[in-house]
Amino acid sequence: MSLADLRKSYTLGGLRRADLNHDPIAQFDRWMRQALDGQLVEPTAMTLATVDKAGRPSARIVLLKGVDERGFLFFTNYQSRKGRELLENPRAALVLYWAELERQVRIAGKVTKAPLEESEKYFKSRPRGHRLGAWVSNQSEIIAHREVLERRLATMEAQYPGEEIPLPPYWGGYFVVPDDIEFWQGRTDRLHDRFRYTKQPEGGWLIERLAP
Repeated sequence: MSLADLRKSYTLGGLRRADLNHDPIAQFDRWMRQALDGQLVEPTAMTLATVDKAGRPSARIVLLKGVDERGFLFFTNYQSRKGRELLENPRAALVLYWAELERQVRIAGKVTKAPLEESEKYFKSRPRGHRLGAWVSNQSEIIAHREVLERRLATMEAQYPGEEIPLPPYWGGYFVVPDDIEFWQGRTDRLHDRFRYTKQPEGGWLIERLAP
């Protein structure tokens, strides 16, 4: 069988305008709760797409760590490729895909750094090994072999033998502040339901149905 022969029919249900909350953040919270209740694998995993100053796009998976009226929150190394690209072009797109629910959410908007105290609070909540790893890895840089990381880890374990490990100055959170959010529900015959929320100048949201 060729890849072109692989296909799936979407039959779980539909999405009507009457189903939607007027606030896209509240609508997202509803769908996220359903994904969590369904015990999906990595329901907070999302594709983050960025663009450098030359217009070259790149994408990778990151984990959603919070969402509120400020936007969608994730954490990373500010000196990584995504961090450098967000410095050059502080806009990004996110996609969350829940195959088991036949749903996806697309988000686009500007990006701002999270407050330092919020990054510190989250960093302290991470397992010890994860915190040490943030010091060990110069994310996205070329290394000769894995032993480079292992030697750095041994050094950091000796430097910080207990639970007190400070936040690296180059590590923290970003908010993607949405101006465009789309909710997609799979339907039969590829006639999917798509609704886009667009931020309006006065602060509200325009909701429009899109052709699949």
